[in-house]
Amino acid sequence: MSGTEQARKTAEGLSYLSGFGNEHSSEAVPGALPHGRNSPQRAPLGLYAEQLSGSAFTEPRGHNRRSWLYRIRPSAAHPAFTRIDNGAVRTAPFTESVPDPNRLRWNPLPEPAPGTDFLDGLWTVGGNGDVTQRTGMAVHLYHANSPMERRVFSDADGELLIVPEHGGLLLRTELGLLRAEPGEVALIPRGVRFRVEPLDATARGYVCENYGAPFQLPDLGPIGANGLANARDFRAPQAAYEDVEGDVEVVSKYCGNLWSAVYDHSPLDVVAWHGNHVPYVYDLHRFNVIGSISYDHPDPSIFTVLTSPTDTPGLAGVDFVVFAPRWLVGEDTFRPPYFHRNVMSEYMGLIEGAYDAKAEGFVPGGGSLHNMMSAHGPDRDTFEKASAAELKPQKIDDGLAFMFETRWPVTLAPQAAEASHLQTGYDDVWQGLQRHFRPGNV
Repeated sequence: MSGTEQARKTAEGLSYLSGFGNEHSSEAVPGALPHGRNSPQRAPLGLYAEQLSGSAFTEPRGHNRRSWLYRIRPSAAHPAFTRIDNGAVRTAPFTESVPDPNRLRWNPLPEPAPGTDFLDGLWTVGGNGDVTQRTGMAVHLYHANSPMERRVFSDADGELLIVPEHGGLLLRTELGLLRAEPGEVALIPRGVRFRVEPLDATARGYVCENYGAPFQLPDLGPIGANGLANARDFRAPQAAYEDVEGDVEVVSKYCGNLWSAVYDHSPLDVVAWHGNHVPYVYDLHRFNVIGSISYDHPDPSIFTVLTSPTDTPGLAGVDFVVFAPRWLVGEDTFRPPYFHRNVMSEYMGLIEGAYDAKAEGFVPGGGSLHNMMSAHGPDRDTFEKASAAELKPQKIDDGLAFMFETRWPVTLAPQAAEASHLQTGYDDVWQGLQRHFRPGNV
């Protein structure tokens, strides 16, 4: 059985814990979790008790993230880390380029070279903020055709929101296993170690690296108690561990650079755990879309799945927004997303099908960047078709697009500004929009 076949067999048998932000607990061996305390004098089964904190100890209870891990060896038992090449990974502050006000669009990444794993296949588009100050975000793409063999990765700089577009992934994390297929997203918290195994011959997708406050579900306000992404639909892993001896490379992303150490064992050796600093997987097709049932297209904020708040209420470091299948029923309404300029900056990707505001050129695996105050909206063909369409109830079910929306402009990594798959002539999609103004006509 090939490695890919074995990974898919493993992925198909997974079970999960339900709920976002919950205090979960799980043990792979009965009796591994202590009762009544977190750090007993002697942890059960000869394990080591260790706390992993994703927030400061003194942050309010509602924002505090931590998990207690009960592992075969403590994380402290490792040799020194040394710098390794960063490959195509770049990190804020992005100082090699200046923010670009132009509208930009890319085709998908080219096919990876043989033997490319998830980490080697990470490719940075750009970002903002300052990773040493834990502010901002970065947009990455990935393409891979090989598993991370005896190799583990962790990101001290931020949490990773992984958005598969082509090919599924098996994510082996310290806290257990997750399966993420196209149409789902996986969230790996800051500092959690994991390994990626493609479930198909090739895997491709997007990654949002969030340096700021951990993603949370947005407040619903007047929507009420239910809607958008339901907490119960997020799935956390059951405890699973590796008791593996021998060399394992552990790569850590730390303040923008990659560091490597060779352990004499696998650090994915957590036998039991409890807490709320945990990875998740979520099916985007379960998003409960809220929309207009009278007139006007709602602002895209109504499609927010996850948000990373800042010290300014309502102003996110980054929002993750999905344009999921939905009905359009607005009367006397231009139904595609409207023309606009935005104080926020928007990176958009396409997982499947087509996006209803772009008739052509925006393809699965590709992406577009509309930075702060750059004018954008439906292309010419979409505008003309939508302006003349019969306004009967319409189901949008042939596409799944998403957006990373951020408060700061996204500065490109030079490789993205010079990439062969950067489309030329993107501005042309808005050319030919005709003057229709006739004074006196109402």
